[in-house]
Amino acid sequence: MTTVAVDKGVGALLRGWREQRRLSQLELALRADSSARHISFIETGRSRPSQEMVLRLAEHLDVPVRERNALLLAAGYAPQYTETPLDDPSLAALREGIERLLVGYEPYPAVVVDGSYTVVAANRGMTMLLDGLPEHLLTPPLNAMRITLHPEGLAPRIRNLREWRGHLMEQMERQIALARSQALRAVYDEVAAYPVPEPDAADARRPADPPYPYFALPLQVEHDGQVLSFISSISTFNTPMDVTVAELAIETFLPADPATVKYLQTLAP
Repeated sequence: MTTVAVDKGVGALLRGWREQRRLSQLELALRADSSARHISFIETGRSRPSQEMVLRLAEHLDVPVRERNALLLAAGYAPQYTETPLDDPSLAALREGIERLLVGYEPYPAVVVDGSYTVVAANRGMTMLLDGLPEHLLTPPLNAMRITLHPEGLAPRIRNLREWRGHLMEQMERQIALARSQALRAVYDEVAAYPVPEPDAADARRPADPPYPYFALPLQVEHDGQVLSFISSISTFNTPMDVTVAELAIETFLPADPATVKYLQTLAP
């Protein structure tokens, strides 16, 4: 889903993406091996771009795969990118690869989400962190942002909730600006309305400064009385040719201190 209507015409859509990327017509023309005059004609509807030109401009404007299909439709061409259900037989190799990655990362947490943070897959390290959460948050379809920030979810267990919440909200804001997703906007609006602890209360719950420096903002979360610290890393697929695959993200949580490593290894079978 996008917030931009196809019936606006491809010129208006391309102009919107160009302005969002803060590029002049000349800058875009130089990147796309065209001319500012031709870009102007396309944007005003005086010239109909070829399919190749639509895709070239979309590439240089960093338009998400789903929205590239919308551009093609607006220009009168067939969509270029399929949207294959993840359980389709043609994606069996992808599913198997993801499963091997998740299992191989255990006992550390890892999760796969789609473009609106619906959980597609998770390993035992991740499900361990979710122990004891209410059933209504764990009923499919699970949403990673909802589970993390809901007042009945992980939020009460996160020691640095204000900082981690700020990180997640900024992450979603960047993605909304890039993808213009109504589904992601709905998730953002929902979690933004969740209560946030007062600064004093949040500061009082934070552990003392560790004897080692963090190299990135950690997620500090309690599990059975133990404070675990993780650094998250997000991976996506290179040059995807399918909308479903393009919107998948694999988030892995790297232990940020020796105590977390030791604790998780004791839980490993």
